[in-house]
Amino acid sequence: MNALLEQSPFDLASEHRVVIIADWLPPDFGAVGQYMQMRACNLAERGHDVTLIGLSSGEGSVRHDARGRGTLTEIRLSTRPVPRGSFAARLAWTAVTNLRLVAAGFRALRAADGILFTGSPPLLIHLLAPLRPLWRGRLIYRITDFHPECLIAARARPSRALSLLLGLTNFWRRRIDGFEVLGLDQLKRLRETGVREDRIALVRDGSPVSFAGADVESLPADLQGSCVLLYAGNFGVAHDVETVAEGYRLHHREGTGRVRLWLSATGAGADELARRFADLGLPFHKSAPVPLDRLAGLLRAPAAHLVTLKDSFVGFVMPSKIYACIESGRPVLFVGSAASDVDLLARAAGADHYWRIECGNAAGFAGALEQLADQADKLTASKAHEDRHDVPRQTS
Repeated sequence: MNALLEQSPFDLASEHRVVIIADWLPPDFGAVGQYMQMRACNLAERGHDVTLIGLSSGEGSVRHDARGRGTLTEIRLSTRPVPRGSFAARLAWTAVTNLRLVAAGFRALRAADGILFTGSPPLLIHLLAPLRPLWRGRLIYRITDFHPECLIAARARPSRALSLLLGLTNFWRRRIDGFEVLGLDQLKRLRETGVREDRIALVRDGSPVSFAGADVESLPADLQGSCVLLYAGNFGVAHDVETVAEGYRLHHREGTGRVRLWLSATGAGADELARRFADLGLPFHKSAPVPLDRLAGLLRAPAAHLVTLKDSFVGFVMPSKIYACIESGRPVLFVGSAASDVDLLARAAGADHYWRIECGNAAGFAGALEQLADQADKLTASKAHEDRHDVPRQTS
């Protein structure tokens, strides 16, 4: 089901005790936490003694379980949500949270034969790398998102402070034992920072769910009978709001308006789209992301999936939702660059009716929506024809 689970950076014979640090663990929403929990369970089942340290919006807890031939200890730190309204407050939250994660796992980190940490929470490298002499095990950095590059890409103007932080980050990156990247575009970016390619492994996420036997989620009442385009997951600063907003407006104001957008999403981009569409009186539906055990059914519900990525974030962010979108069997609309591995994966999978629209091409997005609606109409007509001919004939 998941290519991530098939690869391990640790040798069971010599690296028995493993620590993994992530951000929000299920049931809280967060792709990194979902994948790292699956990774921790798989490593434990193989025979490792794994300690997974992460965040929770609920109460903090420590849980020990036997898993296969190994054990899994989950340490959850109760944490308030990220304050997204202020850069200074977010930076302070990140610093405090990283300190708490390292402090909570300090004894396990000292004893570990291998340590795996991710790009979420960001900038954890600035604690783990300087403390490297205290860790006996290898330090593996799974770069989910590049930081501070994402902060830099989100800004309209250069920042000297962030440039200095980037230089320091690259200094510590060159002193990490090994890396995992999610795509070839990320591998290229990391290599450009001075990290040798022989220290980098490409380990793709894969789909976090299986579609075998999954029940299809019912469409919300206001979407019933419509051609539905679904965006599921986080819609944040790395994703293209402008092209989607203007293209959707064109589709409804100057086109046929047959497609309805369903935002099963969180993030500033989702909130911005919802505000714009409400102001314009455009039809859409917004709901919270579903739990992981309902994700397969949700992804089977729409006519197609929307994936977006701004050009400035190519190689710094890899939308992991693309794997499950492809495996769902539904068409994919990607607003983004051909340089992104999103395009590479969708084309390599031979996704039926895949559209890629350049960022800024609102008319192209509107045109893709028309093509999607045409396809949906043909499928509906074909199914109606089959249903008519499947009716048993009465015999006298």
